[in-house]
Amino acid sequence: MLREEDMEKIQYFRIGKIVSTRGLKGEVKIYSYTDNIDRFKELNFVYLDKKEDEILEIQKMSPVSSNMVVLKFVGYDSIESVQKLINKSIYVDRENTYELDEDEILISDMIGMIVETVDGKIIGKLSDVLQYSANDVYVVKSEDSKEYLIPAVYEIVPEINEEENKIIINPISGLLD
Repeated sequence: MLREEDMEKIQYFRIGKIVSTRGLKGEVKIYSYTDNIDRFKELNFVYLDKKEDEILEIQKMSPVSSNMVVLKFVGYDSIESVQKLINKSIYVDRENTYELDEDEILISDMIGMIVETVDGKIIGKLSDVLQYSANDVYVVKSEDSKEYLIPAVYEIVPEINEEENKIIINPISGLLD
């Protein structure tokens, strides 16, 4: 979960976790946190646990399923060499995030946006985004620390204005009570 108090401007994005080894030649299975498994094909390197000095150069990539990929890193040629990587997360920097469509925005860039109704009433700031299979849910914190859960569906959230740093909502009855 991304929370406003933990954020400045996120520079590193966790894209997966090394969950196990595969074979004897240094390959590892990665559980992907991204929506698009193909994004691994575009990468030349990843950061290990957000440390700029721990760069893993990708030698080979093989998709396994919609949320699993096998990676082979340069210089890791045995099962023993990759054992220490198990349970570590891998990251990309902001420059290497995949290109978004015109109507998409990174969740991390939405955190802190002002949330107001279509009538102009300020509700608070976006403090978190809960991701579910049906739809995301925006957690909005008011100035008096009250939290509102706003379903991120077009009928309720008709506009996200990145330039004005605003999310416009059209609340249904009872949503803000």
